[in-house]
Amino acid sequence: MHTIFSDGKLEPIQLIEQAINIGLKGLAITDHHSVSASLFVKNYLTARDYLDLPFFWTGLEITAQLIDLEVHILAYGFSPTHEALIPYLQGEKAQGGVAMISRVIENIHAAGGLAVLAHPARYNYPVEELIAACSKLGIDGVETFYAYDNPKPWRSSVKETELVIDLTKKYNLFNTCGTDSHGLSLLQRI
Repeated sequence: MHTIFSDGKLEPIQLIEQAINIGLKGLAITDHHSVSASLFVKNYLTARDYLDLPFFWTGLEITAQLIDLEVHILAYGFSPTHEALIPYLQGEKAQGGVAMISRVIENIHAAGGLAVLAHPARYNYPVEELIAACSKLGIDGVETFYAYDNPKPWRSSVKETELVIDLTKKYNLFNTCGTDSHGLSLLQRI
């Protein structure tokens, strides 16, 4: 999910209130190269006395290089102030060696987080080869449930989901679900 701190249209409070209203049990804001919204929402939730708050993970989406391919790596559950993540919190993609996927994964792990390959079927690269390569580099999981055809309301794309589930089983990776919401509704990707 993305907010105005990245390329989304929702304010952080609008996003979390919408998540509560639709009954999400857990979520992460994964703005590109920023944790500002995540920190804001974490403080907001801490100050509230709701009975049924969703679990909130610290999240981040990082642009990384894999061979000649630019991919997105999602980071979850990390320390947002860890020095290893500084190159990825500048509001734009990192350059040079810190942008290499192996280094991105290593730095997410150093900050206590989990690294997840985002939307694997959106790249101009065979999904089977992409997930195999990421697995060798230490990726923890794959964004398996994703709305590639952007339906309204949101639903995971069946064909891609089935393929990715088979690959995550093969490489012993965990599965995540990403709405990748950029608009005004969490129930649609764009």
